[in-house]
Amino acid sequence: MKRRIIIFHAVIAALLMPAFFSCGSKQKLYIYNWTYYTPDSVIEKFEKEYHVRVIYDEFASNEDMYAKLRTSKGRYASYDVVFPSKDYVPIMIRQEMLERIDKSKLSNLGNIDPEVLQIASYDPEMEYSVPYFYGAAGIVVNTAKVPNYETSWSIFAREDLKGRMTMLDDMREVMGGALSFLGYSSNSRDPLQINAAKDHVNNFWKPNLVKFDSETFGKSYANGEFWVVHAFPEAVYEEIADNRQLLDSTVFFIPKEGGPSYIDNMCILKGARNIDLAHKFIDFIHRPEIYAEFADTFGLPATVNIPARMHKKGVSLYKAEELNNTELVEDVGTALDIYSNAWFNSIRAGD
Repeated sequence: MKRRIIIFHAVIAALLMPAFFSCGSKQKLYIYNWTYYTPDSVIEKFEKEYHVRVIYDEFASNEDMYAKLRTSKGRYASYDVVFPSKDYVPIMIRQEMLERIDKSKLSNLGNIDPEVLQIASYDPEMEYSVPYFYGAAGIVVNTAKVPNYETSWSIFAREDLKGRMTMLDDMREVMGGALSFLGYSSNSRDPLQINAAKDHVNNFWKPNLVKFDSETFGKSYANGEFWVVHAFPEAVYEEIADNRQLLDSTVFFIPKEGGPSYIDNMCILKGARNIDLAHKFIDFIHRPEIYAEFADTFGLPATVNIPARMHKKGVSLYKAEELNNTELVEDVGTALDIYSNAWFNSIRAGD
């Protein structure tokens, strides 16, 4: 009996061995992207079409992404494609962290909205970056728990909601929101204005928050722990998509005072091992039906890809026009040190 079992397992192993080596020999594409930002279905379609395997790592903020890449022992080539926001692309270009985009390998660049390229002043010719999404964080509210609210950053000052709210663990998003609420530019370089924003967060918002969180707020909102969250809406939508009751009671708004907005980009890291495959992935994303699938999965408007708007089937959590009252996060140069000091040595000190 034992001999038969051994022979049986040997036969099974022999049958599985070609599949094992076939899977192991697949070319790999290493992607470093934001949490909740490329649908599994899109990754699976790409893998199937090109007979490759995608290794997908996530980051929660530009600061985390940048710090990891700069301190990586293997330099930047640990990944092939990375998704930095507008303010980090010029930094990474200056520091020679990015490969040039070979536009001859991209057939879908014509689908990108020229208006988005016009405001992408950091790289309008797409020499080092291809826009992925133009959007903004905002505020998600469970109206079943919070029926009366103002579409304003001031919601975080409400003491009656203490212990039921979170804000993003993202320096420029939180500081930018506070600057906008106070009537300043979310890209202010004025030390007095930046410190006023810091004081406002510390004195009026932080006391009512459970925490600053860019990773688990979607899950915690979905399970009812939080009622108001400063959020990238796609992270919440992904968690509540199957909960009709919560979907019906959830609203997302961009505060009336405005706030930061962003263009996230697809870039190829310097020394990437799979440059040709990286170009294929970028071009794949901008196929209209694929971009529409990305947008629909997360309840987003197809802000960057024009023909994808005709392929969308789902409802968006907000309209692209709502971005008109926001400011794109800019590279603030040496003022970044002032932001960092306010954030790490004051707002987040001791956390």
